[in-house]
Amino acid sequence: MKIALAQINPTVGDLEGNAQKIIEYIGKAKKQGAELVVFPELAITGYPPEDLLLKPQFITDNLSALKKIVKASQGMGVYVGFVDRGGKDLFNAGAFINNGKVIEVYHKNNLPNYGVFDEKRYFKEGTKSSVVSFKGVKLGLGICEDIWVEEGPYKGEARAGAKIILNINASPYHVGKIGEREKVLAKRAKATKAHIVYVNMLGGQDELVFDGGSMVFNSKGKLIASASQYKEELLIIDENGGRIAPKPDRLSEIYEALIMGVRDYVEKNKFGGVIIGISGGIDSALTAVIARDALGNSRIHTIFMPSEYSAKQSLDDSISVTKNLGVKMDVIPIKDIFSQYLSTLAPNFRGKPANIAEENLQARIRGNILMALSNKFGWLVLNTGNKSETSTGYCTLYGDMAGGFSVLKDIPKTLVYKLVKWRNRKKVVIPQSIIDRPPTAELKPGQLDQDTLPPYEVLDPIIKAYVEDNKSVQQIIAKGFDKATVSKVISMIDRSEYKKRQSAPGTRITPRAFGKDWRLPITNQYRSF
Repeated sequence: MKIALAQINPTVGDLEGNAQKIIEYIGKAKKQGAELVVFPELAITGYPPEDLLLKPQFITDNLSALKKIVKASQGMGVYVGFVDRGGKDLFNAGAFINNGKVIEVYHKNNLPNYGVFDEKRYFKEGTKSSVVSFKGVKLGLGICEDIWVEEGPYKGEARAGAKIILNINASPYHVGKIGEREKVLAKRAKATKAHIVYVNMLGGQDELVFDGGSMVFNSKGKLIASASQYKEELLIIDENGGRIAPKPDRLSEIYEALIMGVRDYVEKNKFGGVIIGISGGIDSALTAVIARDALGNSRIHTIFMPSEYSAKQSLDDSISVTKNLGVKMDVIPIKDIFSQYLSTLAPNFRGKPANIAEENLQARIRGNILMALSNKFGWLVLNTGNKSETSTGYCTLYGDMAGGFSVLKDIPKTLVYKLVKWRNRKKVVIPQSIIDRPPTAELKPGQLDQDTLPPYEVLDPIIKAYVEDNKSVQQIIAKGFDKATVSKVISMIDRSEYKKRQSAPGTRITPRAFGKDWRLPITNQYRSF
């Protein structure tokens, strides 16, 4: 038997487009001699459909799309994810189709409700395992979480004689996730003595990225076929396995996730292009490079907005980056606008020394200019802030936080430098002067990030421990960090929750980003120090 793993990139809500893509891949699989083609979890609706699932018409339309797919499945076996309805209940389901007829509908038994997952809000759990006979072989059916739990339906299916377990997935990426999947799948294959066919979704959906990486393990727990990450692909396997895709290194994996996050957000939301406020700093430079790599140079627009505090090096470095990328850069000075703001506010500011209010005015002027250009030309503003800044609130609400998508939102500053150096090895696009220059917001004379924040080599591990690993103050101090520094950083993180809640979505690459899996109350008096 030849089986095709259809690693596709559906769009949430595009039922007609997704169904057409599925039908096209059925045709491709048939042409390549496959007898069975397997698609990802909720391939018809896209994942996660969230509150679209509360719209009865959406469910009806998804079932109509399934009927079209069934009709197009003559002469083929197909296992595809959709939303099933039973009375008032909805199910995360998989339809097994054989020669134009649905012969089995499987309901996902184990609904994840942690991190970025919220499935119990919408779905009812299935209670039965499913085994179907196809071409004389017994196949077990499963969906995503079903393969991760120790007592999943795969065990009962193996006892019932299943020789192949089909597991369809919408498993979002974070660093190290593919290694976690491999360990679990190898373990399940050994436990069941069955082949595990694991098909994963591809594509960016708001802050989530689905990286593909579909794979097959034999009954001894050995990897015998795998698809690429970050690429739509039809992987054909037989009893001997199939192609094993090369694995990217860690930085390549992260960079490709960022590219896919930007590309799919822009294209699926039908933006004509993007605009970036480029400052001569490393964050805006990397954002511009990622955007160019994702979209090509004709859709990238950059604006340099100098104030009286902007160094000539900032302009020179911005020119160098944009020339290296082949993208246009316009210059819009903000000095006169800033002066007008100060004049207008002078009666209200009288008697008060200059402070952060004047600094933030400059950031907000720049945000206004970017949004004006966005409105005029339909360009998406790409925010350039990183995770270190977002975590601690070292950013200006309605200023440098302005934007529709935050490319580096889940990238700590130390990782920004690593990604820049990695990308420059391919071709130097970001000059060494940007890498060597101490980070500065340039909102007052001689300003450096380290005037307010600890060195990033100290800050980022503290943020990771507190935000991603949920460590307490005492546990972080026990790692060897200074008590006063830890208390300061955690205080900044806790106090800036109102900013995080208003920040743009951005690609998630860690197990805990500021998005679906971060839901702290804004009004919150708990302090852990």
